[in-house]
Amino acid sequence: MAYRGRFAPSPTGALHFGSLIAAVASFADARAHGGVWLVRIEDLDRPREVPGAAEAILRTLRAFGLHWDGQPLRQSRRTSAYDAALERLTARGLTYPCACSRSEIARDARPGAAGPIYAGTCRNGLPPGRPPRSTRLRTPPGVVSLRDRIQGERSQDVAQDFGDCILRRGDGLHAYQLAVVVDDAWQGINHVVRGADLLDSTPCQYLLQQALGLPTPHYAHVPLALAAGGRKLSKSLAAAPVDPAAPWPALLRAWAWLGQAPAPAESRASLADFWEYARLAWRIERVPTVARACVDPNAWASIGD
Repeated sequence: MAYRGRFAPSPTGALHFGSLIAAVASFADARAHGGVWLVRIEDLDRPREVPGAAEAILRTLRAFGLHWDGQPLRQSRRTSAYDAALERLTARGLTYPCACSRSEIARDARPGAAGPIYAGTCRNGLPPGRPPRSTRLRTPPGVVSLRDRIQGERSQDVAQDFGDCILRRGDGLHAYQLAVVVDDAWQGINHVVRGADLLDSTPCQYLLQQALGLPTPHYAHVPLALAAGGRKLSKSLAAAPVDPAAPWPALLRAWAWLGQAPAPAESRASLADFWEYARLAWRIERVPTVARACVDPNAWASIGD
């Protein structure tokens, strides 16, 4: 089957170094396999969307030589597809309404690797007089085992370690877990290369794929870039964006961050030359598995000399 990959940023800010690492890895892996590389704008969380951020991200990708195939897909235009998937799950008895507020969930939840684990308060019915706020997946018991192309064998008891994930939020918006599964299948994505912050979400997505009769892509989760103090480098921490006007420093740092062989000088005559080199040189087995602290990605360094 022909390789089909994707990069799926959220338009909540400018493209920062952590996102660039994921984009570079995803693009290089797709091109090394002679595959298709798509871009999907995950703009479901409209209250957090920054005006103009989606267009800025696309401009930055182009500035780094990351040219996608086809037209970018926007999740905000896919609401009917998510509704249909949710109806299918509900018809099979695999969902339930939840009346709990965020404060109630935080109060009663157990801590988990991916955040608070919902206590299942509404699993057997809504409390008297409480209207539904959200919709959750009725997670089955048992361990899910998946092989990650970077992280290796991974197993998770989703019910115990992740809980009953949200499929539609209290504000009526569809949740990431549902949308990403539906869109990956609709776009024919069979290889997902993304940040390791989503590694713990993968077994829940696998359960949704199984429940909806959808294929499971091959996954590869790249290590995170950490800010000072070991915090995740992210838009929420106001991470400095990469500079599209001077792409080489951040691009070469991202390539080195991914454990790849240093790009020789002749491959840096142009971005097209670099990506032709990268297409042939990319080795996913060289990507490290652990997160590391981030230096300034926009500072020039003689990486590859």
